[in-house]
Amino acid sequence: MQIAGAVVLVSGGASGLGAACVRLLAAAGARVVVADVNAAAGQALATETADAVLFQQTDVTSEAAVQAAIDAALRQWGRLDAAISCAGIAPPAKTLGKDGPHSLELFQKVISINLIGSFNVLRLAAAALSRNAPNADGERGVIINTASIAAYDGQMGQVAYAAAKGGIASLTLPAARDLARQGIRVMTIAPGLFRTPLFDGLPAEAVASLETQVPFPARLGRPEEYAALARHILENSMLNGEVIRLDGALRMAPR
Repeated sequence: MQIAGAVVLVSGGASGLGAACVRLLAAAGARVVVADVNAAAGQALATETADAVLFQQTDVTSEAAVQAAIDAALRQWGRLDAAISCAGIAPPAKTLGKDGPHSLELFQKVISINLIGSFNVLRLAAAALSRNAPNADGERGVIINTASIAAYDGQMGQVAYAAAKGGIASLTLPAARDLARQGIRVMTIAPGLFRTPLFDGLPAEAVASLETQVPFPARLGRPEEYAALARHILENSMLNGEVIRLDGALRMAPR
């Protein structure tokens, strides 16, 4: 896929990994729809990136809201070429904590936003991408999901988050197989410890301790590094049906 001129939907695009993707793609000549629940941040990003970015307030768990974001891209630019899902939450809770069993409501909320929301974007975006004329490789579009290394080595207190991210990792190959006939690639990035808003409330010493756990480079990942990988996935047609760990060789300890 050629980035210049492409139209990309980025869910969770108002901050963190998603915002990095928006900025990189817009700078490379793409047009981007930012689909996010945070209206203030989303509108500010759209203003920052001028005519290349359109903000659409979106709850990824809502079929109507995601379809409205896709329709906004079609109205504004006449097509949709790719979708990147970055929306997610990570509230900590143990299976059995000092206050009792894990809240079922909280578990359902994490699964709803992180896993079902990602699939909601995937399935509706796929319908739009399938209507594109194929390029020379027969490709009609690309979908990138965001898992986490917690899908493989989730820590204590991450049971809901790890389950959701594990689901994203597991659906990657069958979704790619399902959509191969339509010429749509499906990929997943599994980041390690990245400097996102999830870390903003931590004290400096806690962040420093986390950084020492990463073999190399011994630091938190930068959102721009996630965005760079997302761009490469869009551009490299042989990347399909795979989960790529982006973690500096980190394997997380139990806690």
